[in-house]
Parts: sequence; structure tokens; C-alpha cells
Amino acid sequence: MTTNITTNITTKDGTTLAVDTIGQGAPVILIGGAFNDRSTVAELGAELASGFTVVTYDRRGRGASDDRSDDYLVANEIDDLAAVIEHVGGEASVFGHSSGAVLVLEGAMHGLPIDRVAVYEPSYCADENQPKPPADVHDRLKGLLTAGDRDGATELFLGEVVGVPAEVIAGMKAGETWPFLVDKAPSLPYDVLLSTPWQLMPLDRIAGIKVPVLAVYGDQTSPGLAAATKMVAATVPGAELRVMAGEDHAVLQRPTALAAILAKFFG
Repeated sequence: MTTNITTNITTKDGTTLAVDTIGQGAPVILIGGAFNDRSTVAELGAELASGFTVVTYDRRGRGASDDRSDDYLVANEIDDLAAVIEHVGGEASVFGHSSGAVLVLEGAMHGLPIDRVAVYEPSYCADENQPKPPADVHDRLKGLLTAGDRDGATELFLGEVVGVPAEVIAGMKAGETWPFLVDKAPSLPYDVLLSTPWQLMPLDRIAGIKVPVLAVYGDQTSPGLAAATKMVAATVPGAELRVMAGEDHAVLQRPTALAAILAKFFG
């Protein structure tokens, strides 16, 4: 049986990140999106552990990781990813889901020592005609969190950023997973800053990525996420595009097929 090892590492600004390592082989880092922590990518990690040293971590402000910064900055999360890469030996392949996919791409754009990049449905806006949240959603999220209203911040993100209907959110609030979502609320401004969903994705910067990229989406996902994934593949020179039949944005709950795709790409 493969043993999981949990370590705490310290990043550039003194923030402590909880990092899990499992398996053996070349290092692969897995990063979840909004409302995710290292537990939500653990099953995918277990699927890959026979061939890779799999590393997962709680992004700052969620799970067992804290946040020592004075403000929300994308640079904070890039510094965190750099620290995790250093922790696993100074070079790694990286997979990201949703806003975690955007974080991985940002890491590559900033020249972090990343061997290969795989992304699943990055949460960019690829079509100026698709619905967008107002640009002040980041400031309103911060305001709610400053006031201690995690429930309100969770509702705001789900409603205006993700586009979940109000009646569905009401049902979610009555469900058993709501406390898990609310616990991640302090990190939501990072997800918004990474994706900047009120504006089009930064194609000129994405085109500058120099490492191999695999972009994956499910054919049952939302049109916006599919469009963003296809745009990443079309923009990064030499990137690969894969479509998973019958899959949607919740792929991490059913990771076996995705793990096979990633193992081939990272192998």
C-alpha cells in the first residue's frame, strides 16, 4: 500500500501550505479550482501514484493552509506553486482543474520550472458574447469576507461568477456539502483574480508558453468552459486537445479515465 506523507512548507511571504506526497516516480503536482482542496484531487492522485510521485496541496486560504499576505494577488499563488515545485526537487509536471488550471498556466507563463502542463476546463472567458460577471465582483467578495460573511461570499461566487441559479443555490445551502464550500470562501478572491471572468482570456500571454500543454474538456460541460479549453489548445504552440465523452466539470469525482490520459501525457 502506498503511503501518503503530509508536510507543511513555508512560502515566500511566510504562508504555511499543507502538502501531501504519495507514490514514486517523476513528480506531478495536482491543483484543484474554487471550493477545492487537496482532498478533492486525492482520488486522482491515488490513480497516478503507481507511476509518479504525486503532490497535492491546499492552496492558500483554504483547508490546512493559511494566508499571511496583506492582499489578494495572483503573484502570491504563483510564489506558492514555485515553493511546492522546489519542495519536490525543483522541477515538476503540473495538472490544474478550473481556476487551478489557470494557476498552472500562469506558472508556465511566469517561467516556473514546469516540465509539462495539463489543464482541465480552465475557467477563462473565451467568448465576448457569453455572460460575464461584473468587474466589481472581486471587491464585493473581499467586502463580504472582511465582514465575516462567508455564506454571502459563497452565494455571490456561485451566483455571479459560476452562474448557478438562485433556486439551486438555495438547495445547496440545505445540503450536507455547504459547510465544505463555505470553509473555502476566504480563498475565492484568488479564483476570481486568476480567471478575471469579466474580460477575455490573455491570448497573447498564453501564446508565449514554451512547454508541452495538454488541454482537456468533457463533452457534457458548459459551452464556455469547452470554448476556453479549445482556445488554450489553439493558442499554445503545439498543444494537444482531448475531449472526454460523457464527462463534465465534475471530473475529479470520477478520475479513472482522466488519470489514464494524464499518465500517458506525463509519462
